[in-house]
Amino acid sequence: MNAYTAPKVATCLWYDDDAEQAAELYTSLLPNSHITSRFRHGPENTARVVDFTLAGVPYQALNGGPDFKHSEAASIVVQTQDQRETDFLWDRLTANGGSESQCGWLKDRFGLSWQIVPRPFAELLTSSDRDAVNRMVQAMMQMRKLDLAALESAFSSGASR
Repeated sequence: MNAYTAPKVATCLWYDDDAEQAAELYTSLLPNSHITSRFRHGPENTARVVDFTLAGVPYQALNGGPDFKHSEAASIVVQTQDQRETDFLWDRLTANGGSESQCGWLKDRFGLSWQIVPRPFAELLTSSDRDAVNRMVQAMMQMRKLDLAALESAFSSGASR
């Protein structure tokens, strides 16, 4: 008999019927991610509950039917190291029916909201130079996927004045 070991706390994400496909996509994108267990049920032996770890954070995906939908009120935030990682995640998560929003937000093809944020941008937000931060935030407000070079340029554009 297998011992079932679930984390004490995990976020449960509700899907109509594609929880397993969502968990497989998500765990393929980030290091330190894997599916930990699948509970199969019903005549088709489909996965009802999928426990997975995403970059070390525990989640659970549940095939619960069409009663509830994802909304922007909850999202997964990923701080990327650079533009290359930002582009990689953005492209994979918006593929096959995902959609871009604004300011680094997107929805994947399953309707789950994500924020893809380059870490250097997040670090600049804490600067004591509020004018530089304001310029950068104004530039961000015009973007869908965050462009780190453009954000850094907006941040430093007033430095020599």
